Amino acid sequence: MKTDTGPDPADLAKRYGTPLYVYDLAEVRAARRDLFRALPDGFEVYYAFKANPHVDLVRALREGDGPACRAEISSTGELAAALEAGYTGSDVLYTGPGKTHEELRTAVANGVRLFSAESPGDLRHIGEAARAEGVTADCLLRINSATGAAGTGIRMTGKPTQFGIDSETVPELADRLRATPGVDIAGLHLFSQSNAADEEALLGEFRHTITTAARIQAELGVPFRLLDIGGGFSVPYATHGERARYRGLATGLAAALDEAFPHWREGAPRIAVESGRYLVGGSGTLIAGVSNVKVSRGQKFVILDTGINSFGGMSGLGRLLPVSVQVAAGAETERATLAGPLCTPGDLLGRQVQVPPLAEGDIVTVPNAGAYGPTASLLMFLGRPAPAEVVLDQGEVVSATRIEHVRRGVEQEPADV
Repeated sequence: MKTDTGPDPADLAKRYGTPLYVYDLAEVRAARRDLFRALPDGFEVYYAFKANPHVDLVRALREGDGPACRAEISSTGELAAALEAGYTGSDVLYTGPGKTHEELRTAVANGVRLFSAESPGDLRHIGEAARAEGVTADCLLRINSATGAAGTGIRMTGKPTQFGIDSETVPELADRLRATPGVDIAGLHLFSQSNAADEEALLGEFRHTITTAARIQAELGVPFRLLDIGGGFSVPYATHGERARYRGLATGLAAALDEAFPHWREGAPRIAVESGRYLVGGSGTLIAGVSNVKVSRGQKFVILDTGINSFGGMSGLGRLLPVSVQVAAGAETERATLAGPLCTPGDLLGRQVQVPPLAEGDIVTVPNAGAYGPTASLLMFLGRPAPAEVVLDQGEVVSATRIEHVRRGVEQEPADV
């Protein structure tokens, strides 16, 4: 992770200890620039805060030259991070299948007026919160399409799920949805997959999504003002490699939209995509210390001072193992299992991966770790401290922080009479 202008990982580890996340704001800005350049002019981009809600990173996605990202959130905690980073309620799309009445009231009170509705009940709850504040909320109906165009990445449609309204039920629900008090149906939210295998798969899914959206617009009888066609933009997760570059995506998307929504270039409807990992994944490096090295029945185990407690996003679910660690060009390597410090056999970051010969006190660096890190991990399990998070800009430290959990008393809610 060392650059001509940036500090060496070993120096940062000495200053801040390990485990340690290091984020580079220049990389965040570059990813934002690349994504906007890959899309047709006029597209909006919503940043999915679930990937990493660190205030410095999300602020970098809003500020600076070029188009700004908007905020896609699904909790009042993420709303607080967005507001702290300078976003306003009008910049926010509030999503998620389990929005509570209290969360909705808080969001509306803070100026949020755009929501993704996952079901008729969710739409009703949004309307109730809006009416309580004397306003009307714009809603995107999230659609669970019956089919998809690609079989790659993490599928989000085409099966029974808590996410979205089943597309085949829209005609029978249309009158009920349109009549929900307190809301205007502004358009649709379709999210079909995550981390598409390649540009062809991504574009194929978008084409299918756009065709589905046009059909549902006709079934609902509502002219759409905003269409969120989801994401799927690819970047390596905790392994070496570069984020994808999409050279034909803009042309392909424009052609599909010209056919399905002839007035989209005039903003009828506005078109949006969303992305989390693509925008911040390449900005982060995880630096971990080697606590111990042992051999068990002929296999080497390198025990790190972090595991799924602070890098558990997707690795902890066993879906995207193994991680890879930095190895100098031409250096000797060996196979070892990277284990964390937790008292569970599930605390593994890589089984028999290639690593340099490691000893107690060494450090390892894991690339492309800017997404699904601390806030997607088992931070409180076994009471270990959270890793430090250091943000760099032009090689200089912007901030150095650590998440802390504090147990506080809870006031009892008054009983209903």
